[in-house]
Amino acid sequence: MNILLVCRGSQGDIYPYLAVAAELVNRGHAVLLSLPRVFEKDAKSFGLTYTLQAADDIVGMVGSANNTKDLLAWTKRVIHDQFEELIPLVRRHDVLVASNTEFSAPTIAEYCRKPFVRTAYAPLLPSRALPPPVMPWPKPNRLITPGLQWKMLNMVLNLMVRKVLNTHRKALGMAPIADQGEHAPRHGNNFLMYSRFLGEVDPQWPYIWNIGGYCFNDRIPYNEEAYRKLADFMRKDRRPSLFFTLGSCVSKKGDRFCSWLLDLCEERDYKLVVGAGWWKLGERLHDKERLFLLNTVIPHHLIFPFCDAVIHHGGSGTAHSAARAGKPQMAVPLILDQHYWGYRAASLGLGPGYINIGRISREETALKVSDLLTNPLYRQNAGNLAAQIQSEQGIQNLCAYLASSCAEPPPVQPEAVSVTQSTAGRV
Repeated sequence: MNILLVCRGSQGDIYPYLAVAAELVNRGHAVLLSLPRVFEKDAKSFGLTYTLQAADDIVGMVGSANNTKDLLAWTKRVIHDQFEELIPLVRRHDVLVASNTEFSAPTIAEYCRKPFVRTAYAPLLPSRALPPPVMPWPKPNRLITPGLQWKMLNMVLNLMVRKVLNTHRKALGMAPIADQGEHAPRHGNNFLMYSRFLGEVDPQWPYIWNIGGYCFNDRIPYNEEAYRKLADFMRKDRRPSLFFTLGSCVSKKGDRFCSWLLDLCEERDYKLVVGAGWWKLGERLHDKERLFLLNTVIPHHLIFPFCDAVIHHGGSGTAHSAARAGKPQMAVPLILDQHYWGYRAASLGLGPGYINIGRISREETALKVSDLLTNPLYRQNAGNLAAQIQSEQGIQNLCAYLASSCAEPPPVQPEAVSVTQSTAGRV
């Protein structure tokens, strides 16, 4: 089977796809991976066949995040690139697998008459029970129902992408779409790449969907010397240790928050590991006794067993890695579904409620961190969840789902999708 995998985003988005691609190759499939150019080295390390996307979308997205005009221009440019790049590739493959951020993918699969598997790292399917996970208020609201919130989200999405999508659909001789938020999930097999134990599902979703767990990539190359130094730092004594990172995200208050954490570690006799990430978080801090600045890639599954608690940006990958390690966690969400994963961690009793890194005070930070590190209930809940997540086989589940989905024609008629169909065959 010839499989085209398309993904974009940061490490938490790309690394699972690398692991899935490698497993599919091991199963005898021919796989082509389309990914951002900043991950070319990673694709090479896995020995994968790959193609690089034209737009340097990571830099473009981050640089446009606070400017609506630039963000719209970036989105339009990326969609144009997707049509130009993907149509020739999809024609040569048996199935298209793409993350939900590939807005053109449902149309391209429909045009090429190929099966389409749409993946998502959060419950990104319109629902009457679950609010959109990409809004800053992920918990149910008494006044604004989930259904209304999804309508609001889809209005914004349509403003961003519908015009450019319909321009391409017209050029391809296809009818225009009225609502991209409904069109995308109805014209694909939706595979949720997160844990059913950490995230949520709506049994009444009127789409074809499946959930298989997060696809952990434990084969990421890393600097062994840096890992040895980290291990030595963590093992040198039994003081409680805290890990903090913003991953690929950036916040104007990030360094200030790091300083507060380091001051707290000095006051309470803790140790602090800071994952510098793409934006060199914490590089101005200097404390060889209590601080370890991690400025290179070391996989979370090697770091978190040393830690007593994790504070992070709320990315799906980091949230799942902390949960799999059985560690208390607290999020400082900045964008998109990070608020949702911070909310879920608190709802499951894995740590205190998530915080706004730009508004929280120094005193409130001290109280939250102290609670995170010392509350035995968080450790107990995290340990119980770890056992559940460790039992999932996300990579194997997705690979098996692809094999079954390839034999089916892509769904094209909304009325053909029923609740019974959507719940059939779930892993």
